Amino acid sequence: MKTGICVIGAGPAGLMAAIHAAAGQTPTWVVEANAAAGRKLLLTGGGRCNFTHAADPRELANAFGKAGRFLRHSLYEFSPNEVRKFFRSRGLADAVEPDGCVFPAHRGAADVRDILANEAQKLGTHFRYRARVRTIAADDEGFRIDTESRKVLAERVILATGGVSWPQTGSQGDGYTFAAQLGHTVVPPKPALVPLVTRETWPQELAGISLSGVRLWATVHGRKLATAGNMLFTCNGIGGPAVLDLSRLLADDLGEKGAGIDIGIDALPALDPSQLDQRLQQEGRTHSKKAIANILSELVPRQFARIVCRLAQCDGDSQAGQLSAEKRRQLVRVLKSLPLCVTGTEPIAKATVTHGGVSREEIDPRTMESKIRPGLFFAGEVIDLDGPCGGYNLQMCWSTGALAGRSAARTLLSKDAST
Repeated sequence: MKTGICVIGAGPAGLMAAIHAAAGQTPTWVVEANAAAGRKLLLTGGGRCNFTHAADPRELANAFGKAGRFLRHSLYEFSPNEVRKFFRSRGLADAVEPDGCVFPAHRGAADVRDILANEAQKLGTHFRYRARVRTIAADDEGFRIDTESRKVLAERVILATGGVSWPQTGSQGDGYTFAAQLGHTVVPPKPALVPLVTRETWPQELAGISLSGVRLWATVHGRKLATAGNMLFTCNGIGGPAVLDLSRLLADDLGEKGAGIDIGIDALPALDPSQLDQRLQQEGRTHSKKAIANILSELVPRQFARIVCRLAQCDGDSQAGQLSAEKRRQLVRVLKSLPLCVTGTEPIAKATVTHGGVSREEIDPRTMESKIRPGLFFAGEVIDLDGPCGGYNLQMCWSTGALAGRSAARTLLSKDAST
């Protein structure tokens, strides 16, 4: 089988790449190992699909840290506003939450996936499912793609195979193998947006208990890293959005087995230490016979209040009126700067995204084309790109996918015009 463009992977980046490639009037095929498109996409946001973030391209790029410079052009080429217009024009209304997360207003991930697949098919894209790619070889005629069911000869290839997180959805790192075979450097993949494992065991006692609006921080190599949001205690440590965001910032420093990184948790960032101390004093005067743990449970979950008392070496059952100034200050210190030692992460199979992938240094950010192998393009999580929770990573997939699709079609049309 021959085609102009072959997109490998029918996830969010691959589907968007196919749409923009086919819109350029170029023959486009999508090869996918799964039986249907967007298997991982269906799981995003618990099925609700936080498909972008309400921010301008500059803000979005900054959220990706060092990778933001590489992403900036693609984000301006296909911005969050343009993504929202794309889906709105195809019948998907959206709703922006106070934190900037954008979700479908009435529907969910399946509808996002169906819009993408239907649009690609409407533009003439052909899909080949249950066709895991075995090898990709480049020669003067283009790329020879050997799948389990047939061979494909394509003039352009867009690798959109994802990373290695959530392997049950088909993300098994095949794209890294293909990229390496074609001469690219692959930054070793690590888990990102993943729960953290702690040395302390007391979080196990709180498994399933969440804290709202906390602030977390760590200092690594002289750099202070901080995140904010909701968190959750797990059977091995901590999770939840604020923790997942911190995990990607710590990804490069959690490799050494047994090494730990000290972090702090401010469970009540809305109150400074002085305000919290005054609040506890006032509660003690007003409810002098109330148990200290019960006083704290007005501020944090009851089970967590018990742990705070234990860590502060304070009897949670004693009366608030009997609380000494020193014990009160110790409770404040624990609530405002609760220490934990992070020793690692949950396995990469439990990570939302992959940290690492095909080196950005070897990809042209203006086109997503390989600097090493002309005609080869990259899109989505297969690239060494990962952002925080909140729709950033799907926006990255839309933007790099659209740019890769447009660029592949443009180079193909330019080639045809010159012959």
